[in-house]
Amino acid sequence: VQLQASGGGLVQAGGSLRLSCVASGSTFRRYTMGWFRQATGEEREFVAAIRGSGGGGSRHYADSVKGRFTISRDNAKNTVYLEMNSLKPDGTAVYYCGADLNGILSTISRNQAYDYWGQGTLVTVSS
Repeated sequence: VQLQASGGGLVQAGGSLRLSCVASGSTFRRYTMGWFRQATGEEREFVAAIRGSGGGGSRHYADSVKGRFTISRDNAKNTVYLEMNSLKPDGTAVYYCGADLNGILSTISRNQAYDYWGQGTLVTVSS
């Protein structure tokens, strides 16, 4: 599985961005897809995930982004999106999409659960 993330850029605090991640392969709909982010000098942290067809497409968010970020997927396009609103300067990071082929709910926020990663896209939020 190959993942290609895009959509990052420079935005002012309070602004919005939409990230996209396109996956290769014919079984995309089965994967749990997640977004993580990594700021300079920090560990990679969970942002949001959306389960595949086996998990009913349920959505899960880190507390820090609930109410501001929305994850969605278009299985016909093999694409997962992250709509980010009301961005804050602490949202500055490289954002990575990941594919979890097992889709176990209890590990959905752990980066070790993800089997494949995209290359990352940089989001910079200016104050």
